[in-house]
Amino acid sequence: MRAPHEDDIDALAHLANNANIATMVSRMPHPYTTADAADFVRRAKAGTIGPGTIGKCVYAITKADNGAFLGCCGIEPHADGKTVELGYWLGEPYWNQGYATEATQALTDMAFRTRDIDQIDARCRVMNMASRRVIQKCGFQFQGSGMVDSLALGGTVAVEWYRLDRKTWVSLRSWGGMR
Repeated sequence: MRAPHEDDIDALAHLANNANIATMVSRMPHPYTTADAADFVRRAKAGTIGPGTIGKCVYAITKADNGAFLGCCGIEPHADGKTVELGYWLGEPYWNQGYATEATQALTDMAFRTRDIDQIDARCRVMNMASRRVIQKCGFQFQGSGMVDSLALGGTVAVEWYRLDRKTWVSLRSWGGMR
């Protein structure tokens, strides 16, 4: 993982311009254009992704061997100051290869090690079995369900909410349950 940069714009626009992805995340428009990708990279550099300023907490998910852009992940603080929400997406050609799990584990570890937080939240569409599996493999526990706005769909969608607290994360790390 690394900061997104201008060299990612074409790959970002190509991979994100996919209804199978946009309809599964809350803040991605569809269609997704090169201008959207350029604006995303600019805002990521400025630390202004999301509803407020979150700092440099958005990362490009890349292949270790050649740096190819695969998708994005990030964290966003909640107003309580003790919770962050984790999100991610991958380009469809990279689904079911372990990249989302690896990125989620790395981002979770980074968040708990570098921030004074008590828990990390993650949400997925009720119908997104693959994302649910990633979240569960990373130790998050089901908290409930609800509705969130979807930019691509122009309405609300049903989601499941998961949480990983610091104590559980420490236990999983010490038991060897997570990498």
